[in-house]
Amino acid sequence: MRASAITWDDALVKARVFNRMANIAPAAVVYYGVELIPGVTDEIDAFVQRVAVALMVVVTAATLNAFLAAVNEIYSAIPEYRNRPITGYLQVAMLGISLVAALIVVATLLDRSPWLFLSGIGAMTAVLMLVFRDTILSFVATIQIAGNDMIRIGDWIEMPQAGADGDVIDVALHTVKVQNWDKTISTIPTHKFISDSFKNWRGMSLSGGRRIKRAIYVDMNSVRFLTEEEIRRFHDWSLLRDYIIRKTSDIAQWNAQPGRDGEINADIRRLTNIGTLRAYILAYLGSHPKIHHSGYTLMVRQLMPSDVGLPIEIYCFSNDQDWVRFESIQADIFDHILAMMPEFDLRIFQAPAGADFDRIRAGDGGGAIGRARAG
Repeated sequence: MRASAITWDDALVKARVFNRMANIAPAAVVYYGVELIPGVTDEIDAFVQRVAVALMVVVTAATLNAFLAAVNEIYSAIPEYRNRPITGYLQVAMLGISLVAALIVVATLLDRSPWLFLSGIGAMTAVLMLVFRDTILSFVATIQIAGNDMIRIGDWIEMPQAGADGDVIDVALHTVKVQNWDKTISTIPTHKFISDSFKNWRGMSLSGGRRIKRAIYVDMNSVRFLTEEEIRRFHDWSLLRDYIIRKTSDIAQWNAQPGRDGEINADIRRLTNIGTLRAYILAYLGSHPKIHHSGYTLMVRQLMPSDVGLPIEIYCFSNDQDWVRFESIQADIFDHILAMMPEFDLRIFQAPAGADFDRIRAGDGGGAIGRARAG
């Protein structure tokens, strides 16, 4: 069979719309042909016709549901609409069609008017509200999700209370499916996205930047003032030259104020190795090709000291959002910073490990503990 150039008809065939529609013909034949059979009583004739009508109603409802499923597939195939699913709305329509069909089938088989059954629905409202509670909540949630553009297919979301951390792969009436990074699937009730909090990383993806926020912990015993020789050495570094020139000029003006004794450290300002390290990291990040330099926060700050050292936090944004490449960029930056620490005579804080205690037992003395704490 040769395929046509039109693609939407393939969705109708795949959903078996025409196959289900063809089932109306046998029911119609029975409906009109039973009267032609000799010897059939009026009661049997009427009963067979009611069954045939009920069958045609069921087939019509199944055909309409299949058509809506095909509409959903055709809609999802359009690139500009792929991120705005209408599955929830179509499922509500399918549910309505099925309920109406069931009502007509029962009324037809019992030879009663459908309005007779509808008149009793008012008394069953409380029961119906209880039975369709989740459906009603999910339908309202679907409208709010679509109206507020809260989630789209392909969004990376985090919902810790549901154990979800990955990409949204389906948004239906009752459930939202999330494929986690370990390739497992989390199925979350749609109304949970209205009642519970979650994190959507779409903003990060659209912004063009991904945040790096990590600290290194410096042993505070290694913080000290710079010597004149070190200041001259750092002056030769291209990344620190402007900082050294500006800072030494500011310090010289401060120290030249009347009443300041240059021999007393408490009276004057001096360059420190920890401050120079911060300046170096800031200059290094400012020249890094994978870091955003304008419109994004770029900062190297000192956090509150603790029992694990003095945190020096790097806060910046990479210009590559891909997870694997982002982690590589972040690791390269900290590899370089950690390797440069001895240049500033600073030590990374690290708790003593098993090998450190082995050296102590071997007679290395208390100095091993000091080196272990300093890293």
